[in-house]
Amino acid sequence: MDADPQAPALPEPDRAIDGITRADGIASTLGTDDAAIDARDEFVERFQDPPPLLIVISGPSGVGKDEALKAMKSIGFPFHFVVTATTRPRRTTEVDGADYHFINVAAFAEMIDQGELLEYALVYGDYKGIPKQQVRAALASGQDVVLRIDVQGARTIRKLVPDAILIFMVAESVAELERRLRERKSEPADLLKIRIATAREEMRLAVDFDYVVVNRRDQLNVTVDTITAIIRAEKHRVARVARGAPIVL
Repeated sequence: MDADPQAPALPEPDRAIDGITRADGIASTLGTDDAAIDARDEFVERFQDPPPLLIVISGPSGVGKDEALKAMKSIGFPFHFVVTATTRPRRTTEVDGADYHFINVAAFAEMIDQGELLEYALVYGDYKGIPKQQVRAALASGQDVVLRIDVQGARTIRKLVPDAILIFMVAESVAELERRLRERKSEPADLLKIRIATAREEMRLAVDFDYVVVNRRDQLNVTVDTITAIIRAEKHRVARVARGAPIVL
């Protein structure tokens, strides 16, 4: 059939069967010569040893971030957890150097002056910050890095590292989140009210994240399965692996 001279010109196809396949800006050769085969092999090899990821676990207070991370460790899921530095008092159930690095305000100010923090913020009257060297060393060793930070800090990380994976944890309802905060009994009544009000506002920011994971009561195993599945899937994302560019901090 002859081409219709009045038909509009069509754009060039995304796929050229005898030359280059392009997907999301990534080119792979489909030819059969040695160079093409080598290129395909190199492309596949990247997926056998994909670059490390920077993962942010965030969400309102009381949603279960710490419990999820501890459960991930208990099943042997491979990642490096960056221990946050904070000026807040240690809770009776927390271990210094494992849950947080508990330091005074003067020491925290020194870390800021020396440029040792990837990001920091004032949270409920206390400072929290991510030690930069921990993150750099873990990524350099090829480990996936997980940051547990507040919603404010997560948005900062997005600006610093656009490739970071942001996961927002929520309870199944606001009422359930309030119940967990009250059951925790770790704050006086006035601070508890602030945490509840802040949590309600933070829920609105979930749209800024890549994933939302609902952490339902007594279903922590489901939450952990979901988070680990996200991380595994991201390690096979074509655009990410094909770029292969290291995270620069």
